[in-house]
Amino acid sequence: MIALVHQAAEEQNPLVPPIPELVIGLVAFAIVFFFLWKKLIPNINKVLEQRREAIEGGIEQAEAAQEEAAEVLKQYKDQLAEARHEAARLRSEAQEQGATLIAEMRAEGQRQREEIIAAGHAQIAADRKQAAQALRQDVGKLATDLAGKLVGESLDDHARQSRTIDRFLDELEEKAEAAR
Repeated sequence: MIALVHQAAEEQNPLVPPIPELVIGLVAFAIVFFFLWKKLIPNINKVLEQRREAIEGGIEQAEAAQEEAAEVLKQYKDQLAEARHEAARLRSEAQEQGATLIAEMRAEGQRQREEIIAAGHAQIAADRKQAAQALRQDVGKLATDLAGKLVGESLDDHARQSRTIDRFLDELEEKAEAAR
């Protein structure tokens, strides 16, 4: 029998395992496969599902944050445009107020200038009248003295002097106006 076993051992292929080892290996593989199938694969799938949900949630949060950032940017641009319009409006109002103020100042300057000119004309007229009065008196006195020297007698009568002087000056004024 030993010879028979020995002969069977020699005839057996080294690549083909013995049947009892093959059965034990299959049973052990089935146990490991069953354990992996029932315990390990569901846990792995559960962890993978949680990671997928976390990644999708992060993407959704990133998209929401991006939409919110776009909304904030739009609001900022709207506020900036509104501020620019307000600044342009204020600038135009200031220019209008400046133009109005300049026009008022010009009108006030013109009014003051006209007042000064009117006062100057009145002063000139008063000075001219006063000078004419003084000149009449001086011319009258000189004319009276000269007439007295020519006639040889004194013209002390004041009423006569005044009439003579007035007549003389009136004639001079008429000749001056006619020459113009």
